[in-house]
Amino acid sequence: MLIQDAIDEFLLYLEVEKNCSYNTVVGYEYDLNNFVSFLQSHKRSLDVNDINKALVRRFIQERVKNDHLSAASIHRQISALRSLAKYCVNENILESNFMNGIEKPKLDKKLPIYMTLQELRHFLTYLESYKGRFAMRNKVMFTLLATTGMRRQELVELTWGQIDLDNAVVRIFGKGKKERIVPLHPIVIPMLQDFKYHLPENLIQDTNCLFLNKNGKQLNPRGLHKIFKETLNAAGMDSKRFSLHHLRHTFATLLLQENSENVDLRVIQELLGHTSLLTTQVYTHVNYEQKQKAVTTFNIFN
Repeated sequence: MLIQDAIDEFLLYLEVEKNCSYNTVVGYEYDLNNFVSFLQSHKRSLDVNDINKALVRRFIQERVKNDHLSAASIHRQISALRSLAKYCVNENILESNFMNGIEKPKLDKKLPIYMTLQELRHFLTYLESYKGRFAMRNKVMFTLLATTGMRRQELVELTWGQIDLDNAVVRIFGKGKKERIVPLHPIVIPMLQDFKYHLPENLIQDTNCLFLNKNGKQLNPRGLHKIFKETLNAAGMDSKRFSLHHLRHTFATLLLQENSENVDLRVIQELLGHTSLLTTQVYTHVNYEQKQKAVTTFNIFN
């Protein structure tokens, strides 16, 4: 079978059987098509059974050398090829797995970037004071992100049918359409009620998205990120330092820092919709800050 046909079948499998999100499927397609382009440019066979470890290693080497890919990008590229090869073996398309023996590069574990409690309060205070055309929308959007830990894709796809103001919860559909229920913070409930009250009846049906752009269409993730950066600048904060995803980190980190007696990693895992607790463990970096504070305030010299 030609590799392009194998990729098409694999992508269909991800979309239909694995119920992967649109962004996940597109990401796999992009990475796998890079490999196809490599085979074509080097005039190599496009039969999937002609692919071997040496060819994959040459592809990775070339991408590092010519495209200056980071370790994280190479990690993702190898993961895509591994998933394709595993699928082909399981479907008897491949006689042997060409990814056996191909190791992923080790990634440096970076501490998540987040706003301090003071920075978050400053940001939310600015949203309260802002009087522009979309002031109410922006206040609700960013307060929701900061108090639920939602991903930006989850936020832009949020509909009124997912909001239950009576029970103060929001039903979130995450990666792979996995559903989780997250409590609404008391501060955001009156904001949502007020926001809903000021919208026309035809925009608050269960299937309507909460957040629209200036043209009355569903806001997309790129547009949301642009608004966030503009809002940071207007609030006098460093827009280069923070991204939208950092609000998600802020939510998780401050929960552990400010409410550690009521919150543990399992709670954070469920609130964020992480499949594995290993993903959530990045937030244990707050323990270091607590340790550092304990040591620096240990007064033994007076």
